[in-house]
Amino acid sequence: MALVLTNRVGLKDSHTLEVYKKTGGYASVEKLFAMEPGTVIEEVKSSGLRGRGGAGFSCGLKWSFVPQNIGKPVYLCVNADESEPGTFKDRLLLEEDPHQLIEGIVIACYAIRSTTAYIYIRGEFDLSYRRIEQAVKEAYQAGFLGKNIFGKKYDLNVTVHRGAGAYICGEETALLNSLEGKKGEPRIKPPFPAVAGLFGCPTIVNNVETLSALPFIINEGALAYRKWGTEKSPGTKLFSVSGHVVRPGTYEVPLGYPLKDLIYKDCGGIPDGKKLKAVIPGGSSVPVLTAEEAEKTFLDYESIAQYGSMLGSGGVMVMDEDVDMVWALRNLSRFYAHESCGQCTPCREGTGWVDKILQRVLNGGGTLEDLALLKEISDNMMGKTICVLADSIAMPVLSFIKKFPADFERYVRSHSAGGKMRILG
Repeated sequence: MALVLTNRVGLKDSHTLEVYKKTGGYASVEKLFAMEPGTVIEEVKSSGLRGRGGAGFSCGLKWSFVPQNIGKPVYLCVNADESEPGTFKDRLLLEEDPHQLIEGIVIACYAIRSTTAYIYIRGEFDLSYRRIEQAVKEAYQAGFLGKNIFGKKYDLNVTVHRGAGAYICGEETALLNSLEGKKGEPRIKPPFPAVAGLFGCPTIVNNVETLSALPFIINEGALAYRKWGTEKSPGTKLFSVSGHVVRPGTYEVPLGYPLKDLIYKDCGGIPDGKKLKAVIPGGSSVPVLTAEEAEKTFLDYESIAQYGSMLGSGGVMVMDEDVDMVWALRNLSRFYAHESCGQCTPCREGTGWVDKILQRVLNGGGTLEDLALLKEISDNMMGKTICVLADSIAMPVLSFIKKFPADFERYVRSHSAGGKMRILG
């Protein structure tokens, strides 16, 4: 199995500088400083590395948007605010291999000519926070951060900043507002952060997993990274698998890997010999796949899109034949209604409205007209807001009702779930 990101996971004291260096850590530095920043950007472009936070945008191309010589500092912000339900792969990297992230930060900052980086970490990540704080401290003590890092004429300072539990701060511009001490609300784009981000200065926001792939790319080269994955989706990716599988957890596989193999081979299949019913392939905000779709598709951006869903954050949520899809959807709607920042009317009103209707359906008071209303509300939420939080519940609503109509109609026709159906959990 291809391992770019998780070679040290499971090693004793893998989070320490001593173990990191013994296992090849910070080896990319000499190669890095022998290259021009622009050359580093081109190497990352050539690798085909795409952002692992959900959007899947080219990492190197994103870096190339940063304007130079405009008399303003350039910032790197690390998005470690992993709050997407069903996603826990960044937490693994923060806990098990924080120095790999720091090495990635050094590479990214050098490439974009930044001397200041912020790690914005989810407030609930206690162990992750302690591990990355300790790693940053060790890096400063070793001369890997601070002034003239690694003995080179290059300064780099890194600050760890804890969030306060707001899902919306995982959106890059809301993250920037929060860092500035403002309310965590998304900004209208353009301008994009690469031009006017933190404190009005050029800023790159990269995900933990994205940055953690950089040491391999600089060490081994773009072509070595491309030997895994597909032409349009190169490299490996971490997938957080939860739900009805024998061995839930975080798995690193090449992009283009069969989803069926991940579920049945790596994760041991469905417990108790039950059949697969549905899979959410990229975190709770993406459209659901039926069992038939899941068993045919591959884990890359293009293949998942063919079935109307997205790879997203790689949170694979597996549901067996007994799962009540109405309950599962209502569980999601409750989350998004709670986490809407309230800035945009379609999201503020729509998420709460969807949640109330689904609750009414679950309580036995729903009608077929309610299902039509859910679709109408969702259609009027999609693409109508500053960020995609509204879309994050609208897409599941539309896909759940479309792909599992019998589950919904059973409620509204009989006002009872009945039978042997049960909830996921």
